[in-house]
Amino acid sequence: MTTLNIVKTVYLKAPPSHVWKFLTQADKLALWFHQGESDLQEGGDWALLTNSLGKEGERMCWGKVVEMKSPEKLVHTFTHPYLNEVETVCTWTLEEVRGGTVLTLVHEGWEKVEDNAFAMGADHDIGWDEHFGRLRRVTS
Repeated sequence: MTTLNIVKTVYLKAPPSHVWKFLTQADKLALWFHQGESDLQEGGDWALLTNSLGKEGERMCWGKVVEMKSPEKLVHTFTHPYLNEVETVCTWTLEEVRGGTVLTLVHEGWEKVEDNAFAMGADHDIGWDEHFGRLRRVTS
């Protein structure tokens, strides 16, 4: 089977140390993605909570933090109910450049999804585009 990886790169007008907070702190995740259950910690579990009417505060996606090298690299697993317990992996790299940060996300493992892997990956590709638009606004 073909390896299906989502690769996104965004240019943010803020230093890596500032961007890092928006990837790892529960309250800052809420500004562009979803409210975190708690701040991310290496080796720990993480979860984002829904703000959907009637389901506020329920876990919507979760995983385990595999690696944290502040403010350069974050690796965590990622799953949610629609993935039927299949864990994908998100690797975030932050590269300091003059005037800001080049943030790259590689979200891999979509080929492990048994039912319509391509469609599931494509939907998440669209979702990351939407979230990154908000991330640009809140980190500037």
